[in-house]
Amino acid sequence: MKRTQLTLPTTDELAINVYKWENKQSQPRGVIQIAHGMAEHALRYEEFSQFLTDNGWVIYANDHRGHGQTIANVDDKGFFANENGFDKVVHDMKLLSDKIKDDYPHLPLFIFGHSMGSFLTRRYVQIFNNDIAGIILSGTGGSKGVIGKVGLQIAKFERWRTGARTPSPLLDKLTFGQYNKEFSPARTKFDFLSRDEKQVDKYIADDLCGFICTAGFFVDLISGLDKIHQKQEMDKVNRSLPIFIISGDKDPVGDNGKGVKEVYEELYNRQENLTMKLYEGARHELINETNHLEVYEDILFWLNSNVEEKVI
Repeated sequence: MKRTQLTLPTTDELAINVYKWENKQSQPRGVIQIAHGMAEHALRYEEFSQFLTDNGWVIYANDHRGHGQTIANVDDKGFFANENGFDKVVHDMKLLSDKIKDDYPHLPLFIFGHSMGSFLTRRYVQIFNNDIAGIILSGTGGSKGVIGKVGLQIAKFERWRTGARTPSPLLDKLTFGQYNKEFSPARTKFDFLSRDEKQVDKYIADDLCGFICTAGFFVDLISGLDKIHQKQEMDKVNRSLPIFIISGDKDPVGDNGKGVKEVYEELYNRQENLTMKLYEGARHELINETNHLEVYEDILFWLNSNVEEKVI
């Protein structure tokens, strides 16, 4: 597998860091664009990309604003933008999609979005509803309803109080403070990520993971979560778009499967090609779980099935 690195300039003069993984020895079947989660980065998906490139796929993944190698200054860490940050990150993803289509105009393009990346991906297909061959949503969750609206007001007040670029331990605790509750007594504050202790320790040891995001980021994220669950926005998604939803049934982001099922039910009457799988006992990061090989194979099967359907 060959890995290359490049940057994409945005209209607001930010340089988005991008990785590409490919197998030069085989003809690719299609391309997968990865949208990573909150407080992590694209390079964490290299092992997953190795599996996919071995099986005939080209992979691209960018570091979102405020994450990974896209961080240009200290106060950029965990910060999206001064205005409309959530949608700006989605438009950054579109920049990468356009680059991929220039590189591989005849290959189908799928998006794999994990956690925050799944929410961004859901927004992507609301705005750009004819661009993508299919999406995989990993570690997603449902609407927070009234609690989410209250949370947004708290986040806006915290942004006003501390400044948009200031990390917010308060909002971090309010958002994620209960995630380890199911795993008490917890070995670390990130036990909810995976049953694989080595993967959890690797995450903790990574300076570009697990950091506390800014007050401005939380306003953007909570606003984005509210928007993607609005009926008029959900109705914009192309009805024929293939969607594969995967989650652990012990993933607190998906409310231990309950929130994931809510998303599936909301999409059920809207989408013609919708699949969901919950993995028993698995936690938040499915591709880093103890049963990750099973997850890999399920993803590959779904991808190949949908490529074959389009060819027929």
